[in-house]
Amino acid sequence: MTTYTIQDVSRRSGLSEPTLRYYEDVGLIGPIERDENNGHRRYHDEDLVVIEALACLRAVGVGIEDMRTYLANRARGRAAAAEQRDLLLRHAERVEAEIAAQQARLGYLRVKAAMWDARDRGDSAAETEATQRLMEAVGRLEVAR
Repeated sequence: MTTYTIQDVSRRSGLSEPTLRYYEDVGLIGPIERDENNGHRRYHDEDLVVIEALACLRAVGVGIEDMRTYLANRARGRAAAAEQRDLLLRHAERVEAEIAAQQARLGYLRVKAAMWDARDRGDSAAETEATQRLMEAVGRLEVAR
């Protein structure tokens, strides 16, 4: 049976060693087997499957409690499919809102830069147009908060 050190698992999953220890402490993974001689953690393939799922969830901003729910639903299999779908869709909606907020910020920055570019060129008509667009961009920023 193949075992992996915490360093191996960290490299494979992209999760730091402190994160792996924390996930064990809060019960998301493990308990992880320890080497009898030195007490070092020894991970198994089954541990890696769970850790890789957690790494993906963490990468998309899923919090600890929803990770816990996800793992519990996963263990229930098909019986929890609807709950699993709803949990993931809830996070998809959160990510969509974050993207919209970032797009509003990006739009503001581009319009503000265009205004300063027009001012630098001495193009008062372009500056006036950019200022108008800037007011619209400010409104989108307020909505995105």
